[in-house]
Amino acid sequence: MRFLLTLWLSKLAAFFVHLVKRNRGTISSGWLATRLMPDFVAHFRGIDCDKVVFITGTNGKSTTTNMVYRTLLSAGRTAACNTEGANMMTGVATVLIKNSTWGGRFNREFLVLEADERSLPGIRRVLPGRHVAVTNLEKDQDQRNGDPDLIYRKLEGAVGPDVTLYLNNEEPRSSALAQRAGQAVFFSVAENDRAFAWHDSYAVTLPCPLCGHPIRFERHNLAGIGPFRCTRCGHASGSAPQVLLTDVDYDAGTFRCGGRQFSVSYTDPFYLYNFALVMAVGRNLGLTEDELAAAFRAFENPVSHDQVFHLRGKEIRYLQGKQENPEALQSELDVIARDPRRKAVAVGMYKVTDFQPHYAGSFYFFDCDFAAIAQGDVAAYVAFSETVCYDLAARMIYAGAPEDKVTALDTDDPGPVLELLEKTDAPVIYILTNTKHFGLISDYILTHGGTRDA
Repeated sequence: MRFLLTLWLSKLAAFFVHLVKRNRGTISSGWLATRLMPDFVAHFRGIDCDKVVFITGTNGKSTTTNMVYRTLLSAGRTAACNTEGANMMTGVATVLIKNSTWGGRFNREFLVLEADERSLPGIRRVLPGRHVAVTNLEKDQDQRNGDPDLIYRKLEGAVGPDVTLYLNNEEPRSSALAQRAGQAVFFSVAENDRAFAWHDSYAVTLPCPLCGHPIRFERHNLAGIGPFRCTRCGHASGSAPQVLLTDVDYDAGTFRCGGRQFSVSYTDPFYLYNFALVMAVGRNLGLTEDELAAAFRAFENPVSHDQVFHLRGKEIRYLQGKQENPEALQSELDVIARDPRRKAVAVGMYKVTDFQPHYAGSFYFFDCDFAAIAQGDVAAYVAFSETVCYDLAARMIYAGAPEDKVTALDTDDPGPVLELLEKTDAPVIYILTNTKHFGLISDYILTHGGTRDA
């Protein structure tokens, strides 16, 4: 009876919050339920644990969760998902409150859940879903997660012989989890036109999660992701992953898998691994190749991190990201490096204030390959922010940017940055910041006569 009372109260709370302000309080009902009853999630009926999919990892979990969810819906299945990105226990509780009867019976076939890496072990104790997909395990939120090997050890405790794990064949940490699972399904992307070798002396290796000795990469498909081998114990990417994307054509937006060609809207290397993971999960959940192909053609990411503006004759490409791990930042740098046009580049790395302790770290930028940009046609480089602008400027110079073209601006104000970049002869301006400062820069451009592409 305690569960039902908690459920009813939480449903009513969600209803009234929705009435007051529709876009606020997305996890308020789950927060209330788990405060009143910590094991609230365990009491729902009608959940088939063979149809519960957890998606976790450092990069790509939100995108992949959305892809899996939309693929199931496209195939005519019913599914529930924490699409708001609320990926801890309160978010899981909220999804179940929204998708259950007043009697506590889950009323969908599948449950697809993005799960925070640290929270997954606790969530699986009350909701033992049998499918766990790990996108990758890399440096992220160092003030919260510490070393990524800590997250690896936590995830070891979240899986066992009852779990099917979906693992990135080319990522050393997550692929090592295979030994803990009842079944491991590996997904992979073959070498393609955008595979690369590191350009400068700041290339970093990582310790093998099994023996602690250095991992060596043959090449990188993404930063820290590519065919690898441990220098001691033999831990290595496999030669026959169950899902392998080949014949990638970035211009045509196609790739092949299992002899079939698939057409997609997004063909960045980052998205290719997302599609490979969705294919691995989808096949195991019983989806056909035709259903997967149709879903891939129709998929659109609801959140774009690449915005295009125009201001006084210049194109401004604004790339926004979390800036809490080097791999996500590297994906943005790769976009700039592939643009052959003459350009000006500005990078702002702000203080992260999600939770205490607040911090501003420049080491993410040092773990990225900036040399590929410095080798291009760049009119000017600007490093800005009130915290680490001088570190960023030094990193640009170390990568080969001419010192007389590099400016450090000790400010978070976009005005001086854009005024400086507008004076260059570059027709294209690239700006990289974290997502939370998008509004600040967007507002400046639009209030100074600029326009934004739809």
